[in-house]
This record gives sequence, C-alpha cells and structure tokens, in this order.
Amino acid sequence: MGKADFLSPKAIANRIKSKGLQKLRWYCQMCQKQCRDENGFKCHCMSESHQRQLLLASEDPNKFMDHFSDEFKSEFLELLRRRFGTKRVHNNIVYNEYISFREHVHMNSTQWETLTDFTKWLGREGLCKVDETPKGWYVQYIDRDPETIRRQEEQARKKKQELDDEEKTARFIEEQVRRGRDGKEIDETPVFTELKRESEEEKVAFNLGASSSVAGPSKSSASLGPSALKAAASSSSSSSTKRKDTSSDTRGEKKKKSALEEIMEMEEKKKQSVRTDHWLQPNIVVKVVTKRLGERYHKKKAVIMEVRDKYGAVVKMIDSGDKLKLDQNHLETVIPAPASCCQTSCR
Repeated sequence: MGKADFLSPKAIANRIKSKGLQKLRWYCQMCQKQCRDENGFKCHCMSESHQRQLLLASEDPNKFMDHFSDEFKSEFLELLRRRFGTKRVHNNIVYNEYISFREHVHMNSTQWETLTDFTKWLGREGLCKVDETPKGWYVQYIDRDPETIRRQEEQARKKKQELDDEEKTARFIEEQVRRGRDGKEIDETPVFTELKRESEEEKVAFNLGASSSVAGPSKSSASLGPSALKAAASSSSSSSTKRKDTSSDTRGEKKKKSALEEIMEMEEKKKQSVRTDHWLQPNIVVKVVTKRLGERYHKKKAVIMEVRDKYGAVVKMIDSGDKLKLDQNHLETVIPAPASCCQTSCR
C-alpha cells in the first residue's frame, strides 16, 4: 500500500496524531521515533535502520547511556532554572513541563530508573536543594552562575555600605545631641551672688518682674519708701499662696477622678454636642409650607399621627381631617392654640 499524499485527509490526520504525546513504551530513543501502537513499534524494531542503531549501541552501551543522561540532566536543570528560578517546587511539576516537549529525552534511556532516583542524585551532587515531604519530593535550584554570584556579592557590598552610612549618621546625631545637652546644662546653671551694700544708708530692693531672676541693689529704688516694699512683699506672698491653693485643688480633683469617670464625662459631652437633624415627633402640631399640594393645604395646620424613617410623617389636617404623607422639609413647627389642642386631644 502506497504512502498517502501530502494534502490527503489521511496524511493530515497522521500529522495531527503525531503532534501529540504517545505512550512511552512505544518510543525508540535510539532512533528517536514514536510509534502509535504496538504493531507499529514491532515493525520498527524489525526494520533495518533500528537493527543498525542497535549494532552501534552494542559496541559501547555506556557511551550512549551517558550521552542521554547528560542531555536529560542539562535540559531538566535548564527548565528548572528558567521556569522556576530559585523557588522551591515539586519535582513532578517540573517533569510534567519537561515531557510536554515532544522531542525530549526519555528517562528510560538514562541511568536513572525513576524520577525519585534522579531527584536524590541532584541532591547528592549539590546541584539542587532536595527535601522529602508527605506530598512528595521538592527541589530548589542552586544558581552557581559566576555572573549571578558577582551580582549577589555586589548587592551585599552595597547593603553593608548603606548600613555603615546609617551607623555613621546615627553616631553623628548622637554626638550632636550630647553636645547640645552639655551646652544647655552649662548655660542653664544658675549663678548665685551675695547681697552687698556699698553704704549703710542705701536700701536693698527686689525686682519681681518676669525678665529678671537675680535680685541685687539698685539706685532707682532709693526713692521708694518702706510702704512700697511692704506692699510688694504682701502681693508676692498672696500670689504664691493662691498658686499653691489652686495647684493643690487641681491635683486633688485629678486624683479624685478615676478613668471610668473621665470616660463617662467625655461620653456625656459627646451626647450634648451631637445634634440630630430630624425633629419629627408624634402628636405635635405642624404647618404645611409646600405649595405643591395646592392652596387647600398650604399654610394649614395638621397633627403628626406617625413618623416614618425619621424624615417622613403621616399628618392629619385639623380643618378637613385629611391624611397626608409629607417630608420633614414640607413642614414647620408651630405653637398650637389651646382650643386646637383640646380638639386634637378629643379626637
């Protein structure tokens, strides 16, 4: 039977079938040929080309196995490096992505029998970090590229330099703060002087102003009499006693109040400060101020029978007895006459 034409339906179907992955037991790694069924694989094994490849492999079988093993290892690690980087990933996920490529090297042609053996071998060789979990084996690629190592060392050097700069800045700030504190302590140290009289007739006066803190002799105070000094002394003593009393009272009040009392006072203040924007209440007299209802109800009095949603109300007109549903904006409060109050209460 001849081969089908290139554009015939059978040839197109064969090409579509050959694109997908087939069973591994019907694949010949030596010839790199995938068969679709058992009969096709049997025919391939009996072919002259397959027998010639077997003769070549029988001369040095280890050479071919090492070649396939190195190719499988390099492609697997390349996929792990490019696809997942240095992330920890399940080995089966990587393997499924690897075998999705139709021309990949099959594991039955390598020195490893199972994927677990290959994963353990990667861990022993130091190519990946391998750990076993109840869910299976996980691998993590170790990047030993010289460019990557150089980049990591450069980042570590920059980070160390930034830390050194931060330490220098912190030390400089601490030194400035220490110097400022030392200078402030030196400036604020009080200087005490002894009261001296140049003559027995000169009088000593004390300046009680806020600007001057050191008292000393002054010639301008000679004109002041003893009454002025007594008045100043009495005023200073009274002011100091008042300050002491007020401070003691405030301290006593602060000590007396507990945390719970302060919280309660704050809540009361908040309740007093909050004002509601709705004022409708049942059984109060209001006046209709909207003109949309016509002159019949405009500026007529009514009694609120029911409040709905805080801003709406059902009102009953006092004159006609009609019931209307109005909004708060269409009403205003009025002070009812005694007669109208009696009428509404009777009704």
